[in-house]
Amino acid sequence: MIRGIIFDYGGTLDTNSLHWSEVLWQGYQSAEVPVTEQQFRDSYVFAERELARHPYIKPEHNFLDLLRIKVDIETRNLVAVQAWAASEAIRAAKSEAIALYCYRFVLEVLKVSRPVVEELSRRYPLVLVSNFYGNIGAVLQDFSLQYFQSVIESSVVGVRKPDPQIFRLGVEALGFEPQEVVVVGDSFSKDIVPAHSLGCQTVWMRGKGWGEKEVDESLPTWILTDIAQLPSVFTHASQCELGK
Repeated sequence: MIRGIIFDYGGTLDTNSLHWSEVLWQGYQSAEVPVTEQQFRDSYVFAERELARHPYIKPEHNFLDLLRIKVDIETRNLVAVQAWAASEAIRAAKSEAIALYCYRFVLEVLKVSRPVVEELSRRYPLVLVSNFYGNIGAVLQDFSLQYFQSVIESSVVGVRKPDPQIFRLGVEALGFEPQEVVVVGDSFSKDIVPAHSLGCQTVWMRGKGWGEKEVDESLPTWILTDIAQLPSVFTHASQCELGK
């Protein structure tokens, strides 16, 4: 029996299973920033580490604010390591173009994912579990995604995926047994493996991730490639339950 759903946010609801590095790289290409993909990836990792070490992201920052800060760190690093010989004016203009590209990308994805979340919220209680920067509340408000009865954010609770404890907190927030909860996420290692270890059912949103890693496709309960397919999974599961 399915009684509640835990959603991941980044890479699931905002990009429909496309890793954020891929979305940002598309933004760099769109803005015609003359760096290689490896140079971009190095700056991406640098920015993630900087954001983990320093409180650049404030609770009131929406997603466009976050993107502007993140891309600014990335492009400054590219110039600093001499991967990109750009003036400050060009760097700033290109950074803004990248951030806007990515923000608009998310707005398009939300045209699909928001109705899915809204529909499922009428059928099940929902909880959000996310590795995030402390501003997920502002992001959800900005994107009209306030369908979750509880939000478990890594920077607030002090636990990060892939630690199963963060999903345990989500299960406890729902008030059900793990086997009655479905976890929906795009990361096999950070969402599916820890949720499965608790006994949760899982939906792996399989897309283009960070590198090609071998996975055990027998582990997820369901594997999807488009979040639009998600309601049919729960409809079918309910019908099967009623048919027992």
